[in-house]
Amino acid sequence: MTRQQYINIIERELEKLNRKIDRKILRGETYFREAGEHKMLLRKIRQHSRRNFIERLFGFIPQF
Repeated sequence: MTRQQYINIIERELEKLNRKIDRKILRGETYFREAGEHKMLLRKIRQHSRRNFIERLFGFIPQF
């Protein structure tokens, strides 16, 4: 599984979780557990989307 495929899977889970949170908000229910899951998924996306120092440093150089 590539990094992009993994990120796409996490983003789909995040969308599902957002819909679930929205439903709970509309019903007036608490969504504490879901908020924790949401935070964890965002952390995973940021962690795997990060470019390392060398990529950032030389990112402006065109790839041949």
